[in-house]
Amino acid sequence: MKFLKKIFIALLLVGSSAFAQQESIFAFYRYQMNIVNPAYVGVDNKTVISSGVREQWTGIENAPETQTLAFGTPLGKNTGLGISMVSDKTFIEKQTFLGLDFSYKLKVSESTNVYLGIKGGGNFYNVNTAGLQTYNIMSDPSLNSISSFNPNVGVGGLVKYKDLFVSLSVPRMLNTERAKNDDGYASVATDRPHIYLSSGYDIHFDDTNRYTLKPSFFLRYVNAAPISMDFNTMFNFSDILELGGTYRTDNTFAGLINVKISKRLIIGYVNETSTKTDLARARNTSEFLLSFEF
Repeated sequence: MKFLKKIFIALLLVGSSAFAQQESIFAFYRYQMNIVNPAYVGVDNKTVISSGVREQWTGIENAPETQTLAFGTPLGKNTGLGISMVSDKTFIEKQTFLGLDFSYKLKVSESTNVYLGIKGGGNFYNVNTAGLQTYNIMSDPSLNSISSFNPNVGVGGLVKYKDLFVSLSVPRMLNTERAKNDDGYASVATDRPHIYLSSGYDIHFDDTNRYTLKPSFFLRYVNAAPISMDFNTMFNFSDILELGGTYRTDNTFAGLINVKISKRLIIGYVNETSTKTDLARARNTSEFLLSFEF
């Protein structure tokens, strides 16, 4: 019984550390930015919907999986509206955040726009222990299911100057709850707000923009946790094919590819590997992207 309890707590904490301490991590951040920054909805007067699936430790049953959905569209001349969703699942633990995003554009100059955004929504959190087999006649209080809903609000800002962008946001300003290990028992812990900072610049090698280099970075920060930062570079060929790579400061490396199937549809794939742990070295992480521009 104690052995099974330890297994449960260990798996629970693996899932929590995967998407609680640093929330969700996804490599295709430039295609789904309104997930972390509501200011991105309706940017450049474009209507975009994108969906992603991230599978960690490929081949391991009940390994962490993240599903994302981002939608944004302009409303009138200076406003935008959208929705965002992030759903994380690990073993018996699952949480889904749904948000409604609104943005407003301020035109500073002919080549500079400032976007301000607000996000409202909530997080559905659930740990379902009903499927665990304990081989014990009496119920175990340490294996009680946990279910909660936490409303939340977030803000963000974006500055675009020609081919340069700078993004700063706090998508969840209020504390959220999750499970934690408390002396061998599953109890509720409180997560703190995360700060996201990102910037990038598109370098064009000819007047027709057929060949473009796209360096960028994506930083995640939460108090009392290590800073996580992605350094990403993509090379665009004739607006049809993008190839590139990412280095994350937790010793993770990734290769990325995007293919423009049609004028509006983009399909992407990422393969990540880490040198941090034996388990990570043995199993890679895969991420898929589907983006459609109206």
